[in-house]
Amino acid sequence: MLEQRIGFIGAGQMATALGQGLVKAELVGGQRLLAADVDAAAAARFAQTTGGSVAETNRELVRRCDVVFLAVKPQQMAAVLAEIRPAATPERLVISIAAGISIARLDDALGGRVRLVRVMPNTPCLIGRGACGFCLGPTATSADAELVERLLSAVGIAFHVEERLIDAVTGLSGSGPAFVYTIIEALSDGGVRMGLPRKIATLLAAQTVSGAAEMVLATGAHPGVLKDRVTSPGGTTIAGIQALEQGGLRAALMAAVGAAARRSIELGQSGSAAASGASRHNDETDLSEEED
Repeated sequence: MLEQRIGFIGAGQMATALGQGLVKAELVGGQRLLAADVDAAAAARFAQTTGGSVAETNRELVRRCDVVFLAVKPQQMAAVLAEIRPAATPERLVISIAAGISIARLDDALGGRVRLVRVMPNTPCLIGRGACGFCLGPTATSADAELVERLLSAVGIAFHVEERLIDAVTGLSGSGPAFVYTIIEALSDGGVRMGLPRKIATLLAAQTVSGAAEMVLATGAHPGVLKDRVTSPGGTTIAGIQALEQGGLRAALMAAVGAAARRSIELGQSGSAAASGASRHNDETDLSEEED
């Protein structure tokens, strides 16, 4: 087990999922987890779910922890950083999961005194099936990278990337679950249109998407190769593939990833002004839905 004490500023779903994942993976005991949130109910849920405890203030949490997750929305980040700056000393590792907030902005707000890591998780972390990307600040060490990868691997998979690629991670895996839910809903609609009851159609659609994804992960084969294995000459699947191509599905999904990535960049560029007028509230929802 890890010896570090780990804190979460913001005790919403993502923070709770991460904390719960750490405990389930036996990386830390619940007694080494701490959370702070202006919503007392959210903090209480975190403590009940993870076996952790609650700090009265964000600054108190930072003083008591070795590793601190900033699990607040981008619009709330400036106020939180100003509050914790006096407690942000060099021996602490600070991990931000807020979309669009660059390491340079975090470093400047905290006085250049802490080791920083920026992370983009996604909502399947809630069930231990997350896909995360992370990048290191200028003073973060290889040991920090190993620690962050261990922490994130408790709730899925994690990849160390350059910071310039974090917005692409946001567009792909951060926003991607919503794109997949839309695909599942559309497949279900297709089943209903052809006569299937809604419940059966939705379960068939969801299981089909899940099973196909598992095939990619389990075999390591290119998705195009797996597609070809299903596609018989003159058969039903190639007829459906043709309809997808005519409808522009491939181009639409590529455009969706690009649009989400660009929105992440915009949030980072406009976040300072937005955050300066924001009240000091910690996030109650998942951090993949940062726009609203």
